[in-house]
Amino acid sequence: MFKTRLLSGIILVAAALLFIISGGYILFFVMLALSLIAAGELYKATGIRKDSVFGAMDIAGYAGIALYYVSVLLLPSSLQLMSVVVGFFIIMFVYVFQYPRYTAFHTMSAVFGIIYCGVMLSFIYQTRMLDGGQYHVWLIFLSAWGCDTCAYCVGMLFGNHKMAPVLSPKKSVEGAIGGVAGAFVLGIIYAAFTNGPIFIYALICGIGALISMVGDLTASAIKRNMDIKDYGRLIPGHGGILDRFDSIIFTAPMIYYLSYLLIR
Repeated sequence: MFKTRLLSGIILVAAALLFIISGGYILFFVMLALSLIAAGELYKATGIRKDSVFGAMDIAGYAGIALYYVSVLLLPSSLQLMSVVVGFFIIMFVYVFQYPRYTAFHTMSAVFGIIYCGVMLSFIYQTRMLDGGQYHVWLIFLSAWGCDTCAYCVGMLFGNHKMAPVLSPKKSVEGAIGGVAGAFVLGIIYAAFTNGPIFIYALICGIGALISMVGDLTASAIKRNMDIKDYGRLIPGHGGILDRFDSIIFTAPMIYYLSYLLIR
């Protein structure tokens, strides 16, 4: 299992390097595909989608995600929210005219999927397309995956106080502190290599690390509510897209806005 997880991780990092460095339409369509796959995992977990059978509600959710991505590509930011509203209306249309096939829970889950899997993940592409985004976008992964790695190592060595004992018994307060501190240091190192603003990069990574832990725990909470171990099996040893990108989903928009506001 460890070898499988390690190999998958190496391939995943290599793919991330390739697509993010490329940017542009390549990254756009990769992120759209990942968002749709992630939505499929969420919709299966919440019971909207039954196995490999597509229904009107999950198709409406996919349409809402696709509309949002199109708006990111073609519309100014002031109008992008309109696509989310249109996606909401499409889902409500399905809910009303196919009643009682879908419950209120299914409907809310479909809308949640547009935000959680579509809007939030799209900020990887949006960060990459900022001025200087070829550098800022890596802060997303440094803060999320860097925090996760550092938290695991510190928690294994010094973890004594449980952070969320019911939700995630293995996570400790010491690990969380180590994860944030580790991400902060990684921000300093990254700034030194890229000639970026040292304090700002370190601050962004530290804040991103804090947010990433909430993202990790959110995914765990949903899985516990739905009584599943993993969202999928797409990535051997890691699970599905949502299992691997749970912290990234929360970190990406935070890094986007911090980069936009602090690095001009």
